[in-house]
Amino acid sequence: MLRRIFQSLVFRGLVVAAVIGCAIFWWLTIPATVAANSLPAYKPDPANGLTTFNAGGCSSCHAVPGQPDRLKLGGGLAIPSPFGTFYSPNISPDPADGIGRWSEAEFVSAVLKGTAPSGAHYFPAFPYASYAHARVEDIRDLFAYLKTLAPVSGKVRDHGVPFPFNVRRNIGIWKFLFMDDKPFAPDPARSAQWNRGAYLVGGLGHCAECHSPRNFLGGIVAAQRFAGGPNPEGEGWVPNITQKRLGDWSAKDIAYFLETGMTPDGDTAGGSMARVIRNTSQLSVEDRAAIAEYIKSLPPVEGPPRPKKAEKS
Repeated sequence: MLRRIFQSLVFRGLVVAAVIGCAIFWWLTIPATVAANSLPAYKPDPANGLTTFNAGGCSSCHAVPGQPDRLKLGGGLAIPSPFGTFYSPNISPDPADGIGRWSEAEFVSAVLKGTAPSGAHYFPAFPYASYAHARVEDIRDLFAYLKTLAPVSGKVRDHGVPFPFNVRRNIGIWKFLFMDDKPFAPDPARSAQWNRGAYLVGGLGHCAECHSPRNFLGGIVAAQRFAGGPNPEGEGWVPNITQKRLGDWSAKDIAYFLETGMTPDGDTAGGSMARVIRNTSQLSVEDRAAIAEYIKSLPPVEGPPRPKKAEKS
C-alpha cells in the first residue's frame, strides 16, 4: 500500500515538473516583436537607408546568385552550416514573394528581434544577433530604401535543416543563451569616429558573425570574438582581425582594404569577403576610416588553432 502511494506521489511529481518545465520553455522561447505603436512618428531617410544597406551587407546574401545586379534582392543564396543549409530569402518589395506586404514594425521586428511576421523565430544564419545593436531609425530608413528598389518575383526554396535544428521554437533558447539585444551605447572616453566604427563593426557590419569561432550550439565564443576560426560555411578559415594578426596593418591599410579588397602585401580578398568588399566599397570614406580605427583598436586575441594541412603522399 505504501509503495503504491509512493509511486503515485513520484508520478504526480514528475507530471508537475514536466508541466513546469514546458511552461518555462514556452515562456523563454516566446518570439519578441516590436509593436507598431511603440514606433514614434518618423520621416524615413532613404539615403541613410542606402548607407545602412551597404553597411549591413544586405546584397551579399540577398542578391540573386549568378547575376551582376547587387540590387536584385530575390535571394536564393545557399549558406552551408554544421546545422544544415540555409537559403537567403527574397527581400525585394515583391508583394507575393518578398517583403512588399510587410509593415514597418514587422520589418523592424525581423531585423532587430529575429522574428518573422508569422511570429516564428528566424534562424540565426540571419545575423540579427548583431543587427540587434543597430539604431531603430537606421532600420526604419533601411525599410524605406528597400521599398524604392525593383520587386523581384520568385519564391526561395525551404531551408535544408534536419530535425531537431528545424524546430524554430528551439531558437528561442539559442537567443536566450547568445543574443544580447541591448542597443549600442557610445563610449564617452572615445572619439566620435571610433564610436561610429564600433557601431558599424559590432552592429550593422556584423563582422564578428564570421570572424569569430563558435561553440557546438553555434554561439560565438565570447573570449575569442574577432579572433577568426573555421569558416561557418564549411570550407577554409576566416582570419583573425584583432591585432594578433593585423598588428602590422595601419588604419589606412584597413580602410584601403575595405575600399579595394587589396591587402598591404598586394593580395586580394576572395570568397565571401569579396562580396563584403562590394558593399564596404560603397560606404563613405569617413565610415571606412571609422571601421578601420575601431578594428585597429581591437586588442590581440589568440584564436583557435588552425588545423595543419595534410601532407601529400
